[in-house]
Amino acid sequence: MKVAALQMVSTSALDHNLSQAGALLAQASAQGAELAVLPEYFCLIGARDSDKLAIQEPLGAGPIQDFIASQARKLGLWIVAGTLPLTPSAPAPAATAGEVQRVFNTSLAFDPQGACVARYDKMHLFRYDNGREAYDESRVLQAGASPSQFALASRDGHTWQVGMSVCYDLRFPELYRSYAARGADLLLVPSAFTHTTGQAHWEVLLRARAIENLSFVAAAAQGGTHPSGRRTWGQSMLVDPWGTVLAQQAQEPGVVIAELDATQLTQCRSQLPALQHRLL
Repeated sequence: MKVAALQMVSTSALDHNLSQAGALLAQASAQGAELAVLPEYFCLIGARDSDKLAIQEPLGAGPIQDFIASQARKLGLWIVAGTLPLTPSAPAPAATAGEVQRVFNTSLAFDPQGACVARYDKMHLFRYDNGREAYDESRVLQAGASPSQFALASRDGHTWQVGMSVCYDLRFPELYRSYAARGADLLLVPSAFTHTTGQAHWEVLLRARAIENLSFVAAAAQGGTHPSGRRTWGQSMLVDPWGTVLAQQAQEPGVVIAELDATQLTQCRSQLPALQHRLL
């Protein structure tokens, strides 16, 4: 199965971002991809974390979800919409009177008929402060509560079990181990890693998640300098179960595509049955 990880440099203009996403999806489809994964915050990276609140949507309705569903139908493509801000059906109470209501940072999977088949709300919320740059997603995001997995019957005859995650989740191997225990053989990591943390840890974490779970990994990233001045690391990549990077792109928008071979997956797990040797 051909899988495409789409790299973007999203801006604060929703229409511009959707147009860029549409162009990349069309390129992925033209190159034979069955599944295309958009990066975290493909729809908007604003000057402030709170900017995303203005474009939040309830599940099942809104221009962002309508756009992805229509693209899936038009292109006959499985699409994982990196992340978009979804309104909680039961918002968490604000801690103080002046505090904003939070949204979920949600990854949605759409089938080629445009139906939403899976939802994953980012569970681990990023916080980082090195004295020069600081982030705290908990100011505007509500953490998700559970993993999410879906089945993708591909043209190669294999039904891929696909585990969903987002960005900072990558640092928590127990999430991916839970997917492996449920038979996942492809792990998705749409992301917007900062340049600082990405340079230090991005590739090694992705390859580790692939190796320890004997799974393919598809990581679609934001990659470049955004109008707000924020720098994201990029380096979107596809990794095989042996930890080999199959394809990657350093910076700027693009389509990173590779053939994922289900036979290789079976072979790796047969030759090194580490998943059967787990004790904890």
